[in-house]
Amino acid sequence: MTGDPRRARTGRPLPPGPATFAEARGKRARVRAAGMDPDYWYAVAHESELPRGKTLATRFWGHPIVVYRGADGSLHALEDRCAHRQLRLSGGEVNGCHLTCTYHGWTYDGEGNVVHYAHDLFGRARPEVRVPAYPVTTRHGLIWIFPGDPALAGARTIPAIPELSGSRPWARLDAVYTWQAHHSMIIDNVSDFTHSYLHRRYRPFWDAKLTRHELIEDRVELSYETRVGGGRLTSGFVDRSRVDTTSIELAFDYPYQRSDTGGSIKHWCFVLPMDRRTSRVFFVFYFDAVTIPGTRWTLPRRLLPHFMRVAGALVVKPLLCEDGAAVEAEQLGYETHYAAPIVELNPAVGLFQDLTIRKWEEFLDRDRARPHPSGIATADGRVIPPPRGG
Repeated sequence: MTGDPRRARTGRPLPPGPATFAEARGKRARVRAAGMDPDYWYAVAHESELPRGKTLATRFWGHPIVVYRGADGSLHALEDRCAHRQLRLSGGEVNGCHLTCTYHGWTYDGEGNVVHYAHDLFGRARPEVRVPAYPVTTRHGLIWIFPGDPALAGARTIPAIPELSGSRPWARLDAVYTWQAHHSMIIDNVSDFTHSYLHRRYRPFWDAKLTRHELIEDRVELSYETRVGGGRLTSGFVDRSRVDTTSIELAFDYPYQRSDTGGSIKHWCFVLPMDRRTSRVFFVFYFDAVTIPGTRWTLPRRLLPHFMRVAGALVVKPLLCEDGAAVEAEQLGYETHYAAPIVELNPAVGLFQDLTIRKWEEFLDRDRARPHPSGIATADGRVIPPPRGG
């Protein structure tokens, strides 16, 4: 912990840090040490972030992965390292549908095989070298990777959002952030409506009362009686005679989170656990209609994209930045006071944490039963089994 500002302030050495999952005792310590099950699809970027011929560096639970788009538009995902000297392949260049390391010019195909060596082989036969490759796809304008066992990729589905397709798709608003906080803190935040005080300026909800919370297999469902959309700017854009904004239904449908207000205002939250204190968070909000304030008329569909951009800039994104600041402060607070007793009043939060712990334990049990000569390191020293080519 050399250089930790807390030690600089006190001049005293710090106590041991938060436990690994294997060592953690108590629900809070265990959930904050748990990873997310890699045997699901995870969003890593918007499609617009990765043009043809470019690379994108990302991580899953500390393991570096590079996604690149070939000249033909095809997507590929590889472990982000050259097998030669371990340089990051994300710093290389895309040649056609191959990826070339910038150091010695070793070139990889989309399956992780080295297909070209740009130097003399010293009389040796050409070695068969490869790095792990990962299933990758697109849906809802997002790029998704499957960091776990590729044999399970076909059995796992990315959530369907039928409202965003068809001849009359709903109005959509996207927001993406990278927050310095454990993924479980983000799930707690987006589903726990007791923090309305944080948003007292924008009032997206207030006076929330939990009316239902239930764990059903791999899903936590919960409901609140609450007032939705009370901000000065946004309250006039919802026709409350048509849409019931007095309650909201939410679910942590592992590993994804969603909500529904009156069947007309919905969202999904997709979290990428980059490491134990870094998460990339993708929000997709969608609305069946937006009312012109003071009337019962709805905005013409051709104007909805413009309205979404303005609403996002003025309300939604600043509101979510409040959440980001809060969870990052919670992360720092946990790292400083991890041994302090915790008082949690919302019973739904306990269910989120129980589910997160159980799903990580189930993964670790599968991991113990499989060979794993290489792969993604877990919090307690094991590794996620390598994907194809590993």
